[in-house]
Amino acid sequence: MNAIAFLVTTVFDLYIMVVLLRVWLQWSRADFYNPFSQFVVKATQPVVAPLRRLIPPIGSLDLATVLFAYVLSTAKFLVLQLVLTKGAVAISPEWLLIGLMALVKAAGSLVFWVMILRAILSWVSQGRSPVEYVMHQLSEPVLAPIRRILPSMGGIDLSVMVFLIGLNFLNIAIGEFIGPVWYQL
Repeated sequence: MNAIAFLVTTVFDLYIMVVLLRVWLQWSRADFYNPFSQFVVKATQPVVAPLRRLIPPIGSLDLATVLFAYVLSTAKFLVLQLVLTKGAVAISPEWLLIGLMALVKAAGSLVFWVMILRAILSWVSQGRSPVEYVMHQLSEPVLAPIRRILPSMGGIDLSVMVFLIGLNFLNIAIGEFIGPVWYQL
């Protein structure tokens, strides 16, 4: 992979994660006055605000933001095709499916990094960081049921580790079902 393709992939992946983080913040009803949440909103608002006027939400799911993340996931492959083939693009209907798979993989990657960041912040920040507060709000709905099942370990929280093992299992299972394309997304 050349340097420009690396840069394109990184920029798209990071922005897709920010857009998906907005969806997750809304779904978990996180504090939108938190400085970290405000960054996410400000980074996505120029595109999401006009889309929200056209596409209504479904319950607590902001469909406009999800659609924007999907378009970004699909556009990433178009731009990569342009970069790698130096302008020759063969657009096909499979790109829509690849964009959907890339969006699912990006969501899984986002969940992974939020859990890792929450675990690290719990060791070092002692609850004073606004980022830690948002990470707690995002991850607690997922980790609380695991904590109810796991026996107490005397102050050691293994719920993040159990969740990450399950997430990795799911990633491998999807990869076995879909094939090598999953690992190239």
